[in-house]
Amino acid sequence: MISEPELEGGEEFDAPEVLTEAPPPRRPRPRSPWLWALGGAVLASAVWGGGLYAYGQRKEPGVDLGGYPQEVKLCEVAKLKALGGILGKRSQDGVGPELDDPAVYESSCETTFGPPESGYSASLTYTLHKATDPGPEFAARSKYYDLTTPIGGLGEAAFFDGRGGEGGEMRVLDGQVEIALNVYRQYSTDADGNPLGDSKPLDLTGIDVPMTQDVLAVMAALKK
Repeated sequence: MISEPELEGGEEFDAPEVLTEAPPPRRPRPRSPWLWALGGAVLASAVWGGGLYAYGQRKEPGVDLGGYPQEVKLCEVAKLKALGGILGKRSQDGVGPELDDPAVYESSCETTFGPPESGYSASLTYTLHKATDPGPEFAARSKYYDLTTPIGGLGEAAFFDGRGGEGGEMRVLDGQVEIALNVYRQYSTDADGNPLGDSKPLDLTGIDVPMTQDVLAVMAALKK
């Protein structure tokens, strides 16, 4: 008779394998290195492109105009009181041509002192450079017009010439602005060529002093 194997001291058997319907969890598959590189490149490109767009949209700061206006009624601003005290009463004004461009603005005013037929005229020009530095051009023009006498305390640079005691011409540079003031005698004649009026010409030696005073006053009025 065959007996059952004894449990004690007998051979041990492995536990039976249990089968389940759910498969074992799958380990995540590592992503290929070239995919990571591609993703980083795309991200970097997007960041760089966004920065470039923002840079392109940013407006560069404009030129510092130093408080000077981009449009002005020059004959109203320029009182020229110092010249009037020497040349006579201001009798008439004439507005010159006006240039209004994104790069430059220019306005001028013609003023007569004393009798129109035998008095004196003053020509004032205001030029505002809105895009470029007027310094090199200012130096070249001053040299061209023989303005060799420097005037201190007037803008960044100022030059003057007395025109032989019969008038005066002054050019001033202050930042982006050029101001030119020219004083000269009126010469009017009749049909026979004889001068009109009986006033004697003034000795305008030292005219640079009242001209400097008036230009300083004009600069201060323009910045208000």
